[in-house]
Amino acid sequence: MGNLFGRKRQSRVTEQDKAILQLKQQRDKLRQYQKRITQQLERERAIARQLLRDGKKERARLLLKKKRYREQLLDKTENQITSLETMVQSIEFTQIEMKVMEGLQFGNDCLHKMHQVMSLEEVERILDETQDAVEYQRQIDELLAGSFTQEDEDAIWAELDAITQEQIELPEVPTEPLPDKNPVKAPVKTKSRPAELVAAS
Repeated sequence: MGNLFGRKRQSRVTEQDKAILQLKQQRDKLRQYQKRITQQLERERAIARQLLRDGKKERARLLLKKKRYREQLLDKTENQITSLETMVQSIEFTQIEMKVMEGLQFGNDCLHKMHQVMSLEEVERILDETQDAVEYQRQIDELLAGSFTQEDEDAIWAELDAITQEQIELPEVPTEPLPDKNPVKAPVKTKSRPAELVAAS
């Protein structure tokens, strides 16, 4: 099944990975062979015991010689398995070392690029300019602090107080009384009708 984007997936299996896989497969085959030989040795020992009971001593001796040969093969197999496992561990550790070296190389490349962007001379120049700017500001502060007399300081404080008062100055309180919110309305006078109209009605 291909991937969703239709592009061929790149294999990440290295030659070292293939070598490790082959070594482990050989190790597993040897272990299977070792297990089979062990089972055969147990059967041959049981058969030799039975032959001795049956009085067939010579056949029992030949079977034990065969068993001895298989035991030697078993020892060789164990040594081969140990060699394969040692080789696998060596390759895996070498892979780890290679990863470490790649990381160190990547870090060195990054540092080299950073040093190219900002050289030692550039850093020294920035530090000198910063120091000059700090020193210049200090001189300005000293000049300002020493150029004012006590009278100037009092005038500055007085102006500061005046500005503060302007910001919090409240409106004057009115002297005239305020009108009532609900004034009492005067009664409306009704005009009397003329006597002529009354008499006519």
